[in-house]
Amino acid sequence: MKPTPPDRTADRRRSSHAAFARARAVIPGGVNSPARAFGGVGGEPIFFASAQGQHLTDVDGNLYLDYIGSWGPMILGHRHPRVVAAIGKSLATGTSYGAPTEGESKLAELIIACVPSIEKVRLVSSGTEAAMSAVRLARGFTGRDVIVKFAGNYHGHVDSLLVAAGSSAATLGVPNSPGITAGTARDTVVLEYNEPEELEALFRARGGEIAAVLLEPVVGNMGLVVPSAEFLTAARDLTRRHGALLVCDEVMTGFRLALGGAQQLLGIEPDLTTLGKIVGGGLPLAAYGGRADVMDHVLPAGKVFQAGTLSGNPLAVAAGTATLEQLRDHPPYAHLERLGGRLEAGFRDAAAAAGITAWIARVGSMMTIFFQRGTSPVPVTGWRTAAASDTDRYAAFFWGMIDRGVYLPCSQYEALFISACHTEADIDRTTAAAAACLADVAKQPSTAP
Repeated sequence: MKPTPPDRTADRRRSSHAAFARARAVIPGGVNSPARAFGGVGGEPIFFASAQGQHLTDVDGNLYLDYIGSWGPMILGHRHPRVVAAIGKSLATGTSYGAPTEGESKLAELIIACVPSIEKVRLVSSGTEAAMSAVRLARGFTGRDVIVKFAGNYHGHVDSLLVAAGSSAATLGVPNSPGITAGTARDTVVLEYNEPEELEALFRARGGEIAAVLLEPVVGNMGLVVPSAEFLTAARDLTRRHGALLVCDEVMTGFRLALGGAQQLLGIEPDLTTLGKIVGGGLPLAAYGGRADVMDHVLPAGKVFQAGTLSGNPLAVAAGTATLEQLRDHPPYAHLERLGGRLEAGFRDAAAAAGITAWIARVGSMMTIFFQRGTSPVPVTGWRTAAASDTDRYAAFFWGMIDRGVYLPCSQYEALFISACHTEADIDRTTAAAAACLADVAKQPSTAP
């Protein structure tokens, strides 16, 4: 059980407290996604009223440096002028037609130009829908049933994939949700991430049954975990050799780690890719795409069914197109790498100065500080090592940073995100806050076993 943070609702968060009470009366748990519930840090979630650039303002008027960015989509910062203008232009002509628009083709062409492994793409409304559709397509294309996933990788709340899941499922301790039948999960095999030997053994035993290997090429949903080259090579080689598909879940990493996603950065070529978050520019839009011969099995070109009334919604398409065009025309990736390196070094120095053991994992503008027990940091390579984190200390760190005006992930098992709006001054302010916060945290012994 997480330690309950001090009651601060009487002063700085009175309105947020009232908003949460109202929400709990009409919404299960008071939130529309468990990732917002603060289950990993204790206390009540903060309700927000507005955002601009790299800042959030809550309903009590408190200003925060934002390192969530709506859990990843806001790589350009909140309310980027190009994105706002595109949404406004689209809004002036209509909000939804239930019929094709030219904007959908424009966004599809842009996605294909950015991600070389994608030859055709289908737009959907959420990352969950993209993952569900990609899995169905992989099974329909191969005529096989078995899907391989990895512990701590989260692919949305699809029944067959909500097994040993990361993200809020890990945070709240419900990786195997009630309501998922044994039959639904029977054809999902869960392995440890970054363990190529396990994958090789499975293919030796059941290679002819496996439709696809589904993975996050850089994990963000059990905290950030970096893949080894050996692991990615094994996944690609084994799927090719045995006639299975490699599916990269880039809902989080797509367009963030590079314009072509983690697959561009790491030099891998999946058969299918799922995209979300950034591809919609902050509005509900996602996509799945890949090899043309595979995608042509989707109805109406083929027989694998997938549909959606709001798929390719014109407002979301406009926001996504404007975001990708801005990333293409004015790439922020070198700037994000500099800021990421500066924040990583600052966090590492702050932890060392406080005598706190921490493993810091980062790729570009994504990062996690894993609080650990013992005296020497242990590399986090998969769910087994991630799950050993000192979550009580993370909770204390989170609330200490909130008090200093810095909004970090409300769970040890989530990654933070830096936006193109952040500055070196923002990073320095954050690391100074972290140094003061960790000095306080060090004085509070963890209650974890």
